[in-house]
Amino acid sequence: MFLTIPTIMTWMRIIAIPLIVGVFYLPLPTDTCNLIATVLFVIFALTDWLDGYLARKLNQMSSFGAFLDPVADKFLVCASLLILVHLQRADVFVALIIIGREIAISALREWMAQIGASKSVAVHILGKLKTTVQMVAIPFLLFDGLLFGFIDTHLWGTVLIWVAAVLTVWSMIYYLQKALPEIRAKVK
Repeated sequence: MFLTIPTIMTWMRIIAIPLIVGVFYLPLPTDTCNLIATVLFVIFALTDWLDGYLARKLNQMSSFGAFLDPVADKFLVCASLLILVHLQRADVFVALIIIGREIAISALREWMAQIGASKSVAVHILGKLKTTVQMVAIPFLLFDGLLFGFIDTHLWGTVLIWVAAVLTVWSMIYYLQKALPEIRAKVK
């Protein structure tokens, strides 16, 4: 099912990446670029929840959609982190931790699926919490100003992205511990 409403919404998250990046190359004031990029990120990040809800509600779940959804999320987060590093709003070390974990856990899940043990690395609440914190930190850092005149989004975004980095490492350790018995059994 390549063209269901939920799958189209997932594709939109991937299409959003050059739009969010491109905003920072427009001949507009920095504050305007920040606002546009933030709004775009928030809208497309919300489609992550909405596409899953609609897939279940409309009975349009598919294996392709289940594959594409986390890929779109990872692309959106990784591209946004790279923008933030380029704009010097996020530390490169944080980006390396988060992007490296995404690659490692994706590879681990693929391997576990190949050996028939994908349930041992199924999505856990810790991974969902990590994603939620990232999805709040990133728009704060994209906005990079005072929200409602008093919320320093750079400060809060920086704190939250470091919290996300800690949760990233913690969730990676969790998934690796869950996979370890299966790995040991297959290596023997």
